[in-house]
Amino acid sequence: MNFIIFAFFLLMGSFLRKHKSIILYGVSLASLTLLLRWLEFRFMVIDHALDMYIGIIAVVFTALGIWLALKLARPKVQTVVIEKEIVVQAPAEFVFNETGFKTLGLSNRELEVLQLMSQGLSNQEIAERLFVSLNTVKTHSSGLFSKLDVKRRTQAVEVGKRLKIIP
Repeated sequence: MNFIIFAFFLLMGSFLRKHKSIILYGVSLASLTLLLRWLEFRFMVIDHALDMYIGIIAVVFTALGIWLALKLARPKVQTVVIEKEIVVQAPAEFVFNETGFKTLGLSNRELEVLQLMSQGLSNQEIAERLFVSLNTVKTHSSGLFSKLDVKRRTQAVEVGKRLKIIP
């Protein structure tokens, strides 16, 4: 093994002596090229420093924006829907709450409108059933909403059922 290494250095020594000037010129040209490239880079950085800083800032803020958008778009809480069957026993018989009806101060026509609302009829259908105009139904509905202190038909029906005014 030592003999192989010794032979290698002997060959290299003779090669270096024969091509000394070529190797010297090659190394000097390579070092001069590296020096010129380094100087070119330095002048480029100095001449275009502001452009480079703006570019770096743009890249950083673009990456930050993408990261933030991905972070905000991801749902924080996973919604799980669980369906359970609930058995609700229907009341045996509807009992009209006369005192609740009188306390609210509803008229008989407003009560009829509320009952028809609970059946899912529109204002036009209620008007046809009661043989009144559409504006009259709207007036009764408005009075009904204000007396029950609600804003929607569904809320009025719910309050009416809760107070046992309608079945």
